[in-house]
Amino acid sequence: MTTIGFIGSGHIGGTLARLAVDQGYDVVVSNSRGPETLVGLVDELGDRARAGTADEAATEGDLVVVSIPFGRYAQVPVDALAGKVVIDTNNYYPQRDGAFPAIDAHEATSAGLLQEHLPTSRVVKTFNQIRSTDLAEQGMPAGTPDRRALAVAGDDADAKAQVAALVNSFGFDVVDAGPLAEGWRYERDTPAYLDRLDVDELRAALAQAVR
Repeated sequence: MTTIGFIGSGHIGGTLARLAVDQGYDVVVSNSRGPETLVGLVDELGDRARAGTADEAATEGDLVVVSIPFGRYAQVPVDALAGKVVIDTNNYYPQRDGAFPAIDAHEATSAGLLQEHLPTSRVVKTFNQIRSTDLAEQGMPAGTPDRRALAVAGDDADAKAQVAALVNSFGFDVVDAGPLAEGWRYERDTPAYLDRLDVDELRAALAQAVR
């Protein structure tokens, strides 16, 4: 994997793009307003970065990060992401995204709906439980005592392994939360959401989550 595409380059997406460049990846960043609005970010990121459309980020990325308001998930390109690993960083906020009755009734999850929208992609949920400032500042080398942990959930073991390796390279331990349907365990209003937790603490918080 040499290139990471970003569909959405706001607080979380932009921070992840910086971390990716620091780790030697090329990045293609995009947003809903057009490549010309990302000149400042690309200048900051340097020669390994370029701005493109969402379709270009999806096509050129060996792995693609979706970091947009959840309510817009149906706008994510489908064909260009066929067969690819897709990282879902999104959280569902009804006041921002509008109501999704299936999620409100606990009949679906936000990550599950993205996976349905991308039927041949391999969606892995992570980076949604951490503030962008903490993502930028709290990464530590592997083996550091009390290193912060982040959860990953997904239905494809190889995809989860790829994403876990990326999370680790960005400075965080990894806790496997299980299949994608368990991604709700570290969304808003859960014990795992936003707090700085190590591996053992995160496992306990995931187990304590109640829908």
